[in-house]
Amino acid sequence: MDPFHADATSPNAMMLDTPDDLPIDLTNTSDKDDVVLITPDGSDAGVPAPPVASDYEAMKELVLPPLADEPRILDDQVYTWTVESWRALGKKEHGERFMAGGFPWRILLFPFGNNVDQCSIYLEHGFDEDLPVPEDWSCCVQFALVLWNPNDPTIYSHHQATHRFTKEESDWGFTRFLELRKMFNQPWEGSDRPLVENDTANITAFVRIVEDETGVLWHNFNNYDSKKETGFVGLKNQGATCYLNSLLQSLYFTNAFRKAIYHIPTEHDESMNNSAYTLQRLFYQLQTSNTAVSTSELTKSFGWETRHIFEQQDVQELSRKLMERMEEKMKGTLYEKALPEMFSGKIKTYISCINVPYESSRIEDFWDVQLNVSGNKDLLDSFRDYIQVEKLEGENQYFAGDEYKLQDANKGVIFKSFPDVLHLQLKRFEYDMQRDTMMKINDRYEFPEEFDAAPYLDKDVDMSEPWEYELHGVLVHSGDLNAGHYYAFMKPGKEGWWYKYDDDKVTKATKREVLEENFGGEYKVHGVRQTTQKKAPIMRPNSAYMLVYIRKSRLDKILTPVTVEDTPAHLRQRFEEEIALREAKRKEREEQHLYLGVRVITDETYKHHGGTDLTAMEANPEEDEAAPKHFRLLRSATMAEAVEQIATKLGQDPRRVRLWVMVNRQNKTVRPDQPVMDLRPTVDETYQRAAGHRDQALRVWMEVADEVDAEGNAVWPTYQGQPNGISVKNDLILLFLKWFDVEGQTLRGAGHVYISKEKKVEDLVPHILQRMGWGEKLPDHEKILLWEEIKPTMIESLKHKISLKAAELQDGDIVCFQRSHDKKSKLGLGEHKSHEEVQKPTDRFEDARDYYDFLLNKKLVKFHAHPTKSDAAKYPPFEIVLNGKMSYDKLAEKVGERLGVEGTHIRFYTVNSQTGNPRTAVKRTPNQTLLNILTPSGYGSLQANHRNDALYFEVLDMSLAEMDTKKTIKLTYLSEGITKEDHYDILVTKSGTVEDLIEALIKKAKLLSEEEGGKIRVFETSGHKIFRDLERTYPVISINDYSNVVAERIPEEELVEAMDQNQYISCFHFQTEPSRVHGMPFKLLLHEGERFADTKKRLEKRTGLKGKSFEKIKFAVVRRQRFSQPQYLQDDDILWDVAASEDDFLGLDHVDRSRSLRNGVGDLFLKG
Repeated sequence: MDPFHADATSPNAMMLDTPDDLPIDLTNTSDKDDVVLITPDGSDAGVPAPPVASDYEAMKELVLPPLADEPRILDDQVYTWTVESWRALGKKEHGERFMAGGFPWRILLFPFGNNVDQCSIYLEHGFDEDLPVPEDWSCCVQFALVLWNPNDPTIYSHHQATHRFTKEESDWGFTRFLELRKMFNQPWEGSDRPLVENDTANITAFVRIVEDETGVLWHNFNNYDSKKETGFVGLKNQGATCYLNSLLQSLYFTNAFRKAIYHIPTEHDESMNNSAYTLQRLFYQLQTSNTAVSTSELTKSFGWETRHIFEQQDVQELSRKLMERMEEKMKGTLYEKALPEMFSGKIKTYISCINVPYESSRIEDFWDVQLNVSGNKDLLDSFRDYIQVEKLEGENQYFAGDEYKLQDANKGVIFKSFPDVLHLQLKRFEYDMQRDTMMKINDRYEFPEEFDAAPYLDKDVDMSEPWEYELHGVLVHSGDLNAGHYYAFMKPGKEGWWYKYDDDKVTKATKREVLEENFGGEYKVHGVRQTTQKKAPIMRPNSAYMLVYIRKSRLDKILTPVTVEDTPAHLRQRFEEEIALREAKRKEREEQHLYLGVRVITDETYKHHGGTDLTAMEANPEEDEAAPKHFRLLRSATMAEAVEQIATKLGQDPRRVRLWVMVNRQNKTVRPDQPVMDLRPTVDETYQRAAGHRDQALRVWMEVADEVDAEGNAVWPTYQGQPNGISVKNDLILLFLKWFDVEGQTLRGAGHVYISKEKKVEDLVPHILQRMGWGEKLPDHEKILLWEEIKPTMIESLKHKISLKAAELQDGDIVCFQRSHDKKSKLGLGEHKSHEEVQKPTDRFEDARDYYDFLLNKKLVKFHAHPTKSDAAKYPPFEIVLNGKMSYDKLAEKVGERLGVEGTHIRFYTVNSQTGNPRTAVKRTPNQTLLNILTPSGYGSLQANHRNDALYFEVLDMSLAEMDTKKTIKLTYLSEGITKEDHYDILVTKSGTVEDLIEALIKKAKLLSEEEGGKIRVFETSGHKIFRDLERTYPVISINDYSNVVAERIPEEELVEAMDQNQYISCFHFQTEPSRVHGMPFKLLLHEGERFADTKKRLEKRTGLKGKSFEKIKFAVVRRQRFSQPQYLQDDDILWDVAASEDDFLGLDHVDRSRSLRNGVGDLFLKG
């Protein structure tokens, strides 16, 4: 059985975790049970006979093979339990205790299976109540359990496993050790007796205790604390940022680099867009945090969006760009040269003549060295390969100027200096010419802990200080080209442990993990018994791709200790503030159940409110003056205490304040209901009585009394409290006033009034005049219009002569008023309105009801110039608040006013909500409104995945009305063979022909006329093949809107003969299979009797493909029949003869480059 079989479990059904470094075929990869069969004829003479179960030393070699981790063995013990009267045993039995590694152990047996029809056997520690498990105890054990017949030890079955035993995971073994039906009565395979004979069998435990050198051998990492175990923390993986994490850990532990970053002046630019500041924050958190640190602040400062976080980038490029950015930030500071001195060396490229004193050379800086892995066995081989000298001789001689002419010369590179911190990029990813793709090189490639760089330096370099380097960082890639994981091994100090930094997890690491396991190549095969079957080697998926070496003589300088005091003071202060804020928020969350939020509307907030109701309850008071004031009060506080706190905070005398509880009315408005006169109940009790279970906070309106008595206590118009504690309600009602300012086009709160419900509506006018300071009476040509705001969609005019009671007004209702001009009185009889007065602006409202309707339908819309159809520099983005009911024409007029163009010349496009790109143009229809455009209803809304707050616009050369008479043709113009495609939207009169389309293309693309540049032809393509040629007389109205229309100049060779006599073949591109089509199809003129070698020369000119791109193409004739195989052509073939049918195609078989561009990763960039 496989030693890491999935059935190796705890009796509590805990599954065995398969190790990352799986050893190769440690014993037997068969899915069958581990049964040793002794062949009587000894036919396999070359294979040693299996051991017998009673030979413990021989069995130990079989069942306890060497482990891939190669841990040191601390103790080996063997214990055998003879199980008698098997069928009389209970459900669960234990063997005697035995000692191994100084700890007690015993065998746990389920004779008839642990809820399965197989025998279950486990190993468990022997601690119990008399001998309790030590705190934080763990023991790493390789063990095997062998069930065998004591009368015939050649009959046995065995399983083996490894496990980290702890207090929580006290047992481990095999739930499905052996099927019960095979154990009794039935003769064992290759024998005439059963395994359990006479109800007796032996169970032998082979227990090997191994050293847990790092403290994490076979660890499941549940509740693992990196900081506690190692003193360091990791970095969280945002998606695919493990490559970034490994690089950042490498730079962080380059202490001199960390100090240099801390010295970048950021105290005056603590912006999250400043990458230097966010890198300082990241390093400080790695230094002080107890948990893994997020890199999101840093990546946001790079300008990366979510999609960039899920793209794996080139680590070398990222390192280079990060260094450049930090170097820019350090300019003008004391640390301006810190990074070049730390990471930059010099290299000389030279051509040196052998026989004359002439040399051409240049010296350049380098920040890392890229070394070839392929063809080199180790690092030193790669360095020798790097500086290898090339002889320039014979036809390759070097021209050494007019004096020396052509000379034999040596060409190469040599290092002039190495930096203190040497970054070596191992070229694990290279282009494979055969596969025409990038591949990962998994060859074994060794690198030393130390090496001497002196042999690779120029002979004139100063050697007084040794050029010896010590390994301090190994960055690893595990996986293949398309999917993998990055992590790093770092040695933070001159001495001490190596650590593995795998995203948010940090563990100690052995030198074997750092070196041997990251050399790549094949897994070593341990303890495999000889077999007759050869198996293919398994390659390690993990290998080093970047090495960090530090010059030994500069170790103290580079690894200088970094303390909290080395960090910028402003950074420490900011984090202390953030920690204090987090602590306050934590405490607030813990005590949240003790407090209740209270939202308080005041006369001042109401005065600034420009919408419906008294306020917008969810508005933020820090951003909106009309938002209710927020309070956090103890639920157990009395309402008297609540009034005291609220009034004091708002600068009012608590004796003059009372609170009205707001309630949700049936029409979904929120209005004051009645005042809180009894101040003895608690805040929570008041909240519950106000149907608080529906609201997250207690909502109140704060009333401040206008009148007080001699003692300073409030005298309320209604609900006045009596000595007996009962509040008396009279016939006065509380009404809130709102003013619609026609001139200012605003709506604002205007306080409140108390008035008898028996009074008439017109009796409100004197109160309004007084409150607004408009005098006792308005001019004769003006009047006050009154409206009741019942709900946002119901604004009703109030009749002046009816009573308030008849108007059904009650406490908390809102009355809106406006001044209205009597136009007839103002103009006088017989006068006429001027033209300006007759024209009513689209965004001006003459009465409150229309304005309320605008509030209900207003939309803040963002407008952007179409990225390909308008000049974004000329028309920058802008926002306008618009009425959702306005028509397309009114929308265009409004946008046109903002742009300074005619509204009739503007076309709109919706915005894709996923990509942000323009979608189709909005059709202009008579009944279309802005709301219909942004949020379509009906069937179309199911496909509408566009934004409801943004539009693209295009400024047209003609009006939309004129454009409606034209048809837009999306056309691709081939200007250089088929290699360059220019895309145009061509407008042609709907009654026009292809001839008109060609003329419009020449004008739009500013091409030479057909007389000067040559005839142009137009054809349609479908599925990357030519569909049909379009005659010049073909009507454009018949061209399908979704077809691909292509135009090109007719090649000269086709014009030599009469075109109607030419014979063509259609050509298309495919990759491997003719069904995998791509690229731009074209037609090729056939020449009778022409060898294909000459045809290829014409094809190179016809397509515009040159050099290696053309050389990689394989050509084949493809029949139109389905599933036909391509017939590949040789140079001596005659295409005229091979492509005998008109239905034959010429296929160009080559890699689809556009696919990698569509699916590939964009260029790496850092913004901040």
